[in-house]
Parts: sequence; C-alpha cells; structure tokens
Amino acid sequence: MGGGEASFRTLDPSDLLKPGQSIGGFARSSYASIDRSWSNTLGAAGINGKWQGMLLSSYRTGNEVSNKGDNDVQNVNRTSPNPVDYNNRYLLGKAFLTVDPTQQIGLTFETQNRKQNTEVYSARAVLPLTSTSTLDLDTRDQIDRNRVSLEHRYNDLNAQWVQRAETRVYWQDAKVSQFATEDRNTAADRTRDNSYSTKVAGLSTLLESNLTGFVNQRLTYGVDWSKAEIAGVRDGTVAPFGETFPTKPFPDTTYTLGGAFVQSEIETGKFSIIPGLRFDRYDLSPSSAGYVGGTAAALSGQAVTPRLGVVWQLAPSFAPYGQLAKGFRAPTPDQVNNGFTNLASGYTSIGNPNLKAENADSVEIGFRGKIESVRYSVAAFNNHYKNFISQQAVSGAGTPANPTVFQYINLANAHIHGVEARAEWQIDKLWKANAGIAYSKGESEINGVKTPLNTIQPLKAVFGVRYDDAVWGARANLVHSKGKESSQISATTAQFAPSSYTVLDLGVSWKPRRNLTVNANLNNVFDTKYWRWSDVRGLADSSAVKDAYTAPGRNFQVSVRYDF
Repeated sequence: MGGGEASFRTLDPSDLLKPGQSIGGFARSSYASIDRSWSNTLGAAGINGKWQGMLLSSYRTGNEVSNKGDNDVQNVNRTSPNPVDYNNRYLLGKAFLTVDPTQQIGLTFETQNRKQNTEVYSARAVLPLTSTSTLDLDTRDQIDRNRVSLEHRYNDLNAQWVQRAETRVYWQDAKVSQFATEDRNTAADRTRDNSYSTKVAGLSTLLESNLTGFVNQRLTYGVDWSKAEIAGVRDGTVAPFGETFPTKPFPDTTYTLGGAFVQSEIETGKFSIIPGLRFDRYDLSPSSAGYVGGTAAALSGQAVTPRLGVVWQLAPSFAPYGQLAKGFRAPTPDQVNNGFTNLASGYTSIGNPNLKAENADSVEIGFRGKIESVRYSVAAFNNHYKNFISQQAVSGAGTPANPTVFQYINLANAHIHGVEARAEWQIDKLWKANAGIAYSKGESEINGVKTPLNTIQPLKAVFGVRYDDAVWGARANLVHSKGKESSQISATTAQFAPSSYTVLDLGVSWKPRRNLTVNANLNNVFDTKYWRWSDVRGLADSSAVKDAYTAPGRNFQVSVRYDF
C-alpha cells in the first residue's frame, strides 16, 4: 500500500513478433452473448535495424449485460436489464530505438473512446403519478482517454553497480461525460449534463543492483511521483431546489503523490531475508473557486513503512516463509470530496471531507513447495488497521427513486484475517489440474463495539482441469462461493444476504493450422441463478427488484485469431 503509479503492462512489439520475424501481428474477431457484443482487433509490429514499432487497434460494439431478471415492465419494478448500446474504440502505438545492446528508448501513445446510450426503463414511475413523476429517462455517457509515455530501459548483467533500470515519464488526459434527459409528468422536464476530467503527469524509476561479497544480495530501489488535476461540472436545466447550474459537484483538486522505496533480497545458505523500507507523501489541495458545496477539505500527510520477510528453503517440498509489514493508504480525491450518481443502477456515492489516511500492521505466514508433479502454497494473514477506509451504504433502498447512497468512511479500528491455499497438478504432458480456496473474516471496532466488515467476500473455492495438445485444447472450471451469512453483515436495516452458488464454465480451443486458433467458451453451463455479494452489498432484504442484481445466466463466447 502507498502512493505511486498504478502500472498496467501493455503489449510490446516483441510480443507480436515470432523469433526471426521482421514483420508480424495478428487479427482477432469475437462474439459474446452476455451483451451481444462483437469485437475486432488488429495488431501489427515490425523491426528494422535499431528500430521496432507496433500498432494495435480494436473496436467493440454491444448491448446491456444480461442477468436472470425476467420482469420486463417499463417502470421501477423492472428486473430485466435496461436497454443499452455501446461502442468502444481503442488504439495503441509504440516505437523503440535500441541505442546500444544495453539500452532502449521507447515512446507510447494510447487513446480510447467509449460511448453508451441507455434507455432507463427502471426509472419510470408507477401509478399513482405525482407532478414530478418520471415518465421517461434516457442517458448518454462518453469516456475519452489519451495517454503518452516516454521510457528508458537499461539491462547489463555485467555492469558493476546498476544492472537494470527502467524509467518512465507519462501524461494522461481522461474525461467522463454524462448527459441525461428526463420527461416528467406535469412538472418541467429536465436535463443533466455532467462531466469529470483528470489530467495526470508523473514519473517512475526502478533500479536493480546485484551485489556479491560476504553475502549475495539484490537491491531494488526507486522513486515514483504523480500530480493529478481533477475537475468536474454539473450542468443542465431545472436545477435542484437551492442550487443553480452550472455548479461543481466537488472542488477542483490537485492531488500529488510521491514515494521512494528500497528492498534487499539477501541470500545466506537456505535462508532468504528480505527487508524493505518505503516513504510515502500525499497532498490533496482543493480550490474553493466556483465551489459552493461546503468547505473544500485539504489533506496531506506522510508515512514511513518498513517490512521484513524471511523464506526458509528447508526442502524443495517444503519452504516456510513469513512477513511483517507496516502499511499506509492515502485518501483519494473522490473519497474525500467527490460524488457520483448512477440512477439507472439505483445507486449514488458522496464524498467525506473528514476522511483520514489508513494505517496497517500486517503479519503473513505460509509455506510452499513441490512434491513430484504437484506445486502448492498455503498462506495465512492477520491485518490490523487504524482508520480503515471502507465504502459503506449509509442510506437508500437501491431504486432509481431512492438510490443507495455509498460513502467512504474511517472505521476506528479494523481487523481482517484469513487463509488462502492453492495447488497445481501436472498430471502428464497433456493434462493439468488446479484448485484454490480463499477465506477471510473482518470486523471493525468503534467505541468498543465490534461489527462485521461488509466489504469482506464470502469463502470462495475454484477447481479446474485443462487439456492441451498441438491441435486441441479443453478446460473446465468450477467456482463455488459460500453464501453471505446475515451474522457477517453490518446494517441498520435488514440487508439481502445472497445464498451460496456453484457455477461451471467450459471451454475448447482448436488450431486447424499453426497460425489459426478458434476458441469457444460456455459459461454458467447450468444457467444457475445467483447473486455476487459485491453486487448486492447495501441492497435491502425487502427490495422487490432483487433479480435486477443477479449475475448473467448461461452465455457463450467464440473467437477466431489469425497470426501472421
């Protein structure tokens, strides 16, 4: 935990080129019944001397995500999904120059545009009508995102001090636009035209040094920094009582994160000792200009968080390990001052200007190993938090007329503990099986009173088997989730507690030619009706539209990929 850049790796030219190729790529087309969507992707890469580059483009169009709701009425009692149509355009380009055998300089650009139209039948009122009853609600949403980054890569295993270094400077501009038109009974019709923008600039550097001497150790160290400018505007016609348009739903905010870290991996005999230290600094600076929603809360803080890990390579079949760590998580602008509304799904969120940074003390112990053709790992963790940041449902019924209101709050103290276990069995050259289970339990304590943490997911187990040869492949994946127990839900009113479920997914692949692959997946084979706890958290047990929150039933995906 801590400040810094959230890094997501995108494809490089080398990922599209086979050994010995100077030009290569792939074309892929797929269909998914879950939202009746078509997706087409084309990627091409080339290398010429010291230069290499790639372009990847995709286009996806689809509709609403299906569920198991079967009430198609066009009013607040609807449980079937509201009609949606969307399209998403994406383009990624990269260019690299090999300066010498140890260094590369790269330039990346990325752009995305997503548009979505929704006919919100579930917002329409039922009889008897009032003057402000909603007769029709339509929304148009759009996301635009553009990113540019410049990076330097260095690798030299024979260098004396630094053997590897990666530095990246990046800039991103993202904007979300939401437009809605509402036809009301006899009251004046109204529109809403909201926008949210984020401009981020940052840099990150990671270095690695392998040192030999009395003990062998690998040092990893670096810094990261980012500065985000965040702004939003609410506009439209017929503003709420006491409000005038345009207005700001939250103050324009500058959010700065900085961090530095160092970690050493020391090898001594059968023991690996891994000490680490990180420094984090955050500064959340809002501007009161044009903001009339209350006091614009400014926050800043810093923390030093050490950690220590030990691995004992007792035997290939049994290697115990342990870790002690301090943790730190800074509040984000949307948690502190922001708000978001999605009436189509019956929820809204509000900020909390009194939010504090979260601190944690964590302990993890476990063991892993390999016994013949079976790899396994078991881990138990015990985390204690101060000022734990948790998004809680604070009011509402989960309907468009009375949406559930979520807010991030500090829980004075929190305790989360659990266990995870995984195993993989290579049965033979063609068959492989895997299994995993995860269980956790959490509670918060305020004024000596302990209550369950609603963000904790129920026990989950996964079992899978896979077959692969040069032409055919097949997989089966079984997921079981325990139901959410009422005793593990904290609520002032009775909350809906979904029961346990088991879902089977199947898949096959076929390579009629070396460079042609066909995949087909059948998900939720038995058309099971179930709810994920993360989807219904905050939904009242008395809700008449529970089926609107069900997960998709039986659905399939097919795709064809050609590599050239």
